[in-house]
Amino acid sequence: MQATYHKHILNFKRPSSTSRGVLTTKETWFIKLASDNKTGIGECGILRGLSIDDRSDYKSKLEWVCNNIHLGQRALLQQLKAFPSIQFGLEMAFLSLSSENPFSLFPSEFTKAEDVIPINGLVWMGDEAFMQTQIKEKIASGFNCIKMKIGAIDFKTELDILKSIRKHFSSKDIELRVDANGAFSPDEALEKLKRLSEYEIHSIEQPIRQGQYYEMAQLCENTPLPIALDEELIGVFDKEDKRQMLEQIRPQYIILKPSLIGGYNGSTEWIELANASGIKWWITSALESNIGLNGIAQWTYTLKNKLPQGLGTGSLFTNNFDSPLIVKNGTLQYDINKDWKINF
Repeated sequence: MQATYHKHILNFKRPSSTSRGVLTTKETWFIKLASDNKTGIGECGILRGLSIDDRSDYKSKLEWVCNNIHLGQRALLQQLKAFPSIQFGLEMAFLSLSSENPFSLFPSEFTKAEDVIPINGLVWMGDEAFMQTQIKEKIASGFNCIKMKIGAIDFKTELDILKSIRKHFSSKDIELRVDANGAFSPDEALEKLKRLSEYEIHSIEQPIRQGQYYEMAQLCENTPLPIALDEELIGVFDKEDKRQMLEQIRPQYIILKPSLIGGYNGSTEWIELANASGIKWWITSALESNIGLNGIAQWTYTLKNKLPQGLGTGSLFTNNFDSPLIVKNGTLQYDINKDWKINF
């Protein structure tokens, strides 16, 4: 078996703002396996500034994996706990290699175009006019679940935007999720959650910065609207540490990004612990290309989670790979009449 790795820079169609800054490009890496005239491909979706494996030795670790591919998947994964995005890329690559079709990782009604995955429509931060335009576009496109990133502009303006949505659409018509990306301080968070709850918000992701377990636990206990942990899960590798964190914080939801938390295996472990504690969850992509999104979406479908998932990011880039994945009527769909086009 031979293994190689490749770097690819994804370019955003328009600069995308979060509370951590403005994104214009997204770096990603691929592991490609070749054996007996078959190939497999997996994406290592690192997010610089957020991923726990955003380290200076990232490229050298990829090189080490490729040079030691003979050790096999299990042995390699054990050596990659500190590199969750490479874990996911490796899992995906081996699964791709063993499949009849390298892009059909989890054959199902979804990949047969017989069923769809409900997803949320993502509204990026910006000035009021820009955010209002995005919201109107999402609603016109058939989304009944909208996720709005907050925390980068004036909070009152963000409340006004939510108020304007609720003037026209009740919570039965449009489910609203907000994502603060840790933008609130612990001192102000509860009051801001109370203000947000006036607009029948489904949930808020990561209201305060991760790592503040006591403060987050207090918020989750007293919050007027459900809290979903997102960044909080990053860097928690040991199963017992995961269990203790969930028991201490007791969130209403957790959000799973396989590239950031150890791929399929790491995500499955979180799901099992959440289910045991009565904590709900959903899956979200982390700005992967369509290759990584495909690997996440096909797996997500097999989990039969009825909540809208966060899998609508494939159309953000100018140089993504052509694929059968399409967003239509607020769902992610698989168009069997479209082919993959990979240029490396």
